[in-house]
Amino acid sequence: MKQNDKLIVRTENQPGKCIVYIGGELDLESAVQMRAVMSPLIELSDRELILNLRELRYVDSTGIGILVSVLKARHAKEAPFAVEAVPPHIRKLFDMTGITPFLLKQA
Repeated sequence: MKQNDKLIVRTENQPGKCIVYIGGELDLESAVQMRAVMSPLIELSDRELILNLRELRYVDSTGIGILVSVLKARHAKEAPFAVEAVPPHIRKLFDMTGITPFLLKQA
């Protein structure tokens, strides 16, 4: 598990997938840490990459930008990607920005 005062990231490898649990605040201040964690995981095109946001308390436009950039990178590699367990207040933000259909399988 990697963490600072604001962002907590834990990675779990399972057969056929890699789940990244993201908690705390994903914003400008934690962007460098989040990008450092995600960069090597984006390359794992042989398995599904899943971001679990259950413990995410806050995300700003920088954080949304990171999620969209991961989505685009995975799409370019034709690698499976999903976001799950989105808290209602974060889901509302995704809905308002129009990214819900691209991030969530059930959307």
